[in-house]
Amino acid sequence: MAKTGVFEKDPTDNLKKELERVVKTIVEDEEIGFGFTDCVDKAAKILQSLKDLKQSTSVDASYSFIKFQSCPQEFNCPISKEIMKDPVIISTGKTYDRSSIQKWLNAGNKTCPKTQQVLAHTVLTPNHLVRDMITQWCKNHGIEFPSPIQYRDENGLTKSDHDHFRLLLKKLSSSLSTITEQKQAASTLRSLTKRNPSFRAFFGESSTAIPQLLTPLSEIKNEIDPDLYEDLITTLLNLSIHDSNKKLAAETPNVILILLHALRSGRIETRTNAAATLFTLSALDSNKLIIGKAGGLEPLIDLLEEGHGLALKDVASAIFNLCIVHENKIRAVGNGAVKVLLNKINHRILVDELLAILAMLSSNQKAVEEMSDLGAVSCLFSLMKETTCARNKENCIAILYAICFSDRTKWKEMREEESNYETLSKLAQSGTSRAKRKANGILDRINRPVNRTHTA
Repeated sequence: MAKTGVFEKDPTDNLKKELERVVKTIVEDEEIGFGFTDCVDKAAKILQSLKDLKQSTSVDASYSFIKFQSCPQEFNCPISKEIMKDPVIISTGKTYDRSSIQKWLNAGNKTCPKTQQVLAHTVLTPNHLVRDMITQWCKNHGIEFPSPIQYRDENGLTKSDHDHFRLLLKKLSSSLSTITEQKQAASTLRSLTKRNPSFRAFFGESSTAIPQLLTPLSEIKNEIDPDLYEDLITTLLNLSIHDSNKKLAAETPNVILILLHALRSGRIETRTNAAATLFTLSALDSNKLIIGKAGGLEPLIDLLEEGHGLALKDVASAIFNLCIVHENKIRAVGNGAVKVLLNKINHRILVDELLAILAMLSSNQKAVEEMSDLGAVSCLFSLMKETTCARNKENCIAILYAICFSDRTKWKEMREEESNYETLSKLAQSGTSRAKRKANGILDRINRPVNRTHTA
């Protein structure tokens, strides 16, 4: 069907013109001399680029037919309205196609396109579940799903880029480098890994790249230049965003220990980025265990208790991710998480995030006992009455449910709350399905007759 207005330019046009120019040079210029080999190599590269582009266009064209199929709506990106090729999760929990949300973020937007919530961070976490579902759906409908390799950075890295990268790492790892040279190298690497995914991927291509990067931190010193410290930790954060680097980074000796040290020392920007790095690495369950066993929860909880505004969201995100694993829930409780979380929630600090962590910990008996002893019942009822967030109410009632079934001494307080404000009854009528079940469960338990005498 013809389009109105200006026709789209064929993306291969420039490559074809360049190829024509190079071939003409090879054929007509008899004095090309030593430049002949370079021209032939260049022509070969252009031909390969044309081939790759044609194949990519063919796959994309095949894939574009999917939008005309009756695919499940959850497979469509909320931004492009087309089925997602590379679904990723942002900090609000919403899923988008990577290319669409990346364009949104690159434009300077700091909010979730769907909910308009301000993003706690801009880390994009692959949604493997949705991707697997889309892949299976495509397979069932005989549609070719593009390989993830289609989404690697289209510019790639030249030999010059590789050489430059290795030189920067050499400056960081050499004992002959001055502090000024190390600072310049670290600053450059931070910038490169921030703006170019290909440089982040480079770390995964060499087993020595990460140790070289962190050489200035390999021996924890009493004093380290704060700029160098921040740039190295931030570079580690940048490279950890790349999926293929997560396992490598967490399993590289001393990396987790260096991050834990950074949580306790340095300026707040360094500590914040260390927490964000632990969050991105903990996307893998195996890494959650590594970080937990290394003692990662204690410094995170300590930093949360300190209450630095800049660090709070990254710290909370890291703690939440780690506590998905049962073993880390036990560690978090043992490191005093319950008291810190309740204190922050009582002061209405980062309520949404911290309440979600507290609800997660309520599956741990010791945590529930601590909540009960620390006055969680009155705090949670107070929060339920003032919040309009259904998710927060659901988390509150989930915790109260755990307390109700663990500590009968709190029944009286719950009865009084219900008698004065009907807080439980209102939620049993208007809450989410889960909240309704929990509220009714509490009502049923606290209203049961006790020690009733039966007579003939």
